[in-house]
Formats: sequence, structure tokens, C-alpha cells
Amino acid sequence: MTASSRGSRAAASVLRSTSSRPRQPICASCSHFQPSRRTYAVAAASLKTLDNTPNSEPPQVKATPPVTASTPHYTTKAGILLTRPPLLTPPLTSFEKAYFFYQKRLNERLALPFTRYFYFKKGTPADTDWKIKARERNGVAARELGGYRAYGEEAWNDELLVNDLEQESGEGEGKSKGKGLGKMGLAEPRHVVDSLVKEARVRAIEGKDGAAVEVQEGDEVHVDTNVDQPLKRWTDADRKRDVRRLDRQLARTLYLLVKREGGGWGFPAGELVGRENLHQGAERILVQTAGVNMNTWIVGHVPVGHHIINPRFHPESGDLEKQGTRTFFMKGRIMAGQANLEGNMFGLSDFKWLTKQEVQKHVADKYWSYVKNMMADR
Repeated sequence: MTASSRGSRAAASVLRSTSSRPRQPICASCSHFQPSRRTYAVAAASLKTLDNTPNSEPPQVKATPPVTASTPHYTTKAGILLTRPPLLTPPLTSFEKAYFFYQKRLNERLALPFTRYFYFKKGTPADTDWKIKARERNGVAARELGGYRAYGEEAWNDELLVNDLEQESGEGEGKSKGKGLGKMGLAEPRHVVDSLVKEARVRAIEGKDGAAVEVQEGDEVHVDTNVDQPLKRWTDADRKRDVRRLDRQLARTLYLLVKREGGGWGFPAGELVGRENLHQGAERILVQTAGVNMNTWIVGHVPVGHHIINPRFHPESGDLEKQGTRTFFMKGRIMAGQANLEGNMFGLSDFKWLTKQEVQKHVADKYWSYVKNMMADR
């Protein structure tokens, strides 16, 4: 017997058993709670109209008044949270410095012994340059881990020795005035940078007879032995405390803050015109506020925050004296250019690029309570 025949016979037996099964009696109280059948027919009858025009809109929807975008007591505005994202990673904590230094030394142990002839041909200036630098590091392959002895009797003692180095460097991290390595010793980024710059200098060149010759300090050679120093995390704008420049606080997010006509500080904002939405209004207001000398981008079509100013009424008559405002902020990014308030249409007199903590010092407390959660912590 095929599978289809067995399935049809099983289905027929089930149908016969259900049709011949007597209906279970129920009490009178339970009969009132029986679900009504053909509910779709009842719903269709409620939507039936006198004319033949099809209409599936429920009558309660017709009775609901349309929702308006704003009330007479409030004015809707679009604001811009224009940001410059961080350009550098945040400074490492003491734990992170020690952890990464430990990982480097662990990898150094796993990589030993280092076969230099795989990378440098024997007798060449590059091989001689490597020998000179490795001799100063006690044979350590890595260039920034210090000259510890990986195969010596004290190979296990590769700790940072914070106390001794901290006494040499002075008080606190980043405040050393002497020749010490800093609070975290060899794990300090300053020591790592100095070690890499020192290792980048050429220590051996090819002589007249083709043999490698060591370059001593003060020797005049035709090879450029100077190495470009890496840029610092603190820029000239940080040292001068110029809050109008974008090349400051490279590890933090900066926000464009403008000074309004009344003297208060806040983010750029303006009323919507016509049927434009928040995204279109933010683009227009940004151009009318800070000029066209900026390459900006309004992120998304959904606001990231809002600010509400309630309307003011006359205490006796109750008449409206001043409309309230509802400002919805759109997030924006600046990629190039600079703000220019000359000829702006909102009476703005000044602007600053500030971090979140600096914004709190410039704006009112109530304004800060609305906008603080839409800004990044760093």
C-alpha cells in the first residue's frame, strides 16, 4: 500500500470518529460564554453602507479629528547638534598600559629565538645596523620593551618597577620633569615613542670597499639620518586655548555652540518654513547660521533630542503673551571647513567648538537638562 493510500484512509477514519462522536453537554451558565461564530460576517455587516461604493474605513476613524503638527501655543523648530568626532583614541589608563606591555613581552618570549638572517643578509649594512641596535638591547628582538635579558637568571623579573622609576620622574603621571620614564616606566607611551625613534636612526652604512661601516655621532654621511618626530596629542590650539579651532581636543567630540542675540549660548536652531521636515530644516538652518564654507552631513531623519520652552500666559486674563517653542535636534557631522557667522540670519555673534563638559559651563541649567543625554561622553 502506498503512503498516499495509507494517509487517505487515516484521514477518513478520523473524520468518521469525529462526526459520530456525540456532542458534550454544557451547563446554561457556560453557554453564555460560547464564542460567537462567523465573527467576520458581523464585522462585514457593520461596515456595510447604503451605496455600492466600497469603503473599509471604520466609522470611529472618521469621527477622530486629524492630528496637527503643532498647536497655536507652540512653535516647532529644528536644531542641529553639529559634531566633530574624535580623531585620536583616548589616552590609556595605567591598567591598559601595563596590560599591553605584558602582552608585548609575552609575545616577545614566544617569538624567541629571533633568526635575523631570515630578514637580513649576512655582512650587509642592514645586518650590521641590526647587530649594533640589538647589542644595546641585550639581544632583545623588540625595539620598545627595554633591554631585559630573556635568557638570563633574572629573566622572570620583567616587571615595570614602578616605584623606582616614579621617584626619578617626579609626582604624578604626565608631570615628570626629570629624566625618568614616567609613572608606568617602560610602558609609558612617551618611552615607546622615544625608543622607536631611536631605533629608526641609521647606525651603519656601506663603506668605500663595500663593507658595512658604523655611523658614529657627529660623522658626516650622505645618508639622511634624521627621523621625523611623531606629532603630539596636544596641538597648538590646546596650548593657546583657542576654542574656535577644530584641531583641539583631538581625543574628544566637539560640538558647535553659538551665542544668541540675547546673550545666551545654545545649539543652532530655527523655525520650520512651509512643509519642510526636520531634516530639510536642519540643512537650511545650518547654512543660514554658519555659512556655506563647511562640508557637513545631517545624520538620519530622526531627532536625537528635544528642548521645550512652555508658553507664557497673562496671569489675570489668561491670554497668550508669548508662544512656546519645541526644538527637535538633528545630529550632524562636519568633515571639512569652518563656521562663519558673518551675515547670518539669526543675529548670532559668536561660536565655539566645545566638549560636553565645556558645553555645560556655557548653557543654562534647564537647557543642559534637555541636551545632556544626546551628547557623547568623550
